[in-house]
Amino acid sequence: MLPTQSTSGEASVLPQTRATEEDQTRVRSTPVDGVTLHRFAQFRDHRGSLTVGEFAQHIPFVPQRYFLVYDVPAAEVRGQHAHRECHQFLVCVRGSCTATADDGVTQQTFVLDSPATGLYMPPMTWGSQGEYSVDAVLLVFASHSYDPTDYIDDYAEWRQARIGRANGTLAD
Repeated sequence: MLPTQSTSGEASVLPQTRATEEDQTRVRSTPVDGVTLHRFAQFRDHRGSLTVGEFAQHIPFVPQRYFLVYDVPAAEVRGQHAHRECHQFLVCVRGSCTATADDGVTQQTFVLDSPATGLYMPPMTWGSQGEYSVDAVLLVFASHSYDPTDYIDDYAEWRQARIGRANGTLAD
């Protein structure tokens, strides 16, 4: 049993929960090159829910920046670009949205509808996000500080750069 302090100052005892599969962070490969889907540990009891991840253990880079995307009209699409060097990790912390990842050969759309789900997108992955619910808040961790020269926002240019990188000739 775990001792806790109630808001009235009285001590209470909570049953200690055993570790379950839900308590373990899991990483799943996807058909899109380098893109992984992460399910973070979740803990629930009468006080609410908690999900947790350790940057050094559960996210494949050390974040240098974050940003939040919210109040997006349902018909709008965000992103529609790739990064030359920046890694990104997306978590919809409230509501839901979709995230599409494209490696030039395979494209997959993921529904992000839980703060316990994260999507890792490595550099040179074309990404877009859409179908935002009214209450959606998308949290994005980035491996680099903002640099406008890191963005490729022309799909044809990105495909050429990606093909050049895959062939060992940097076309960017």
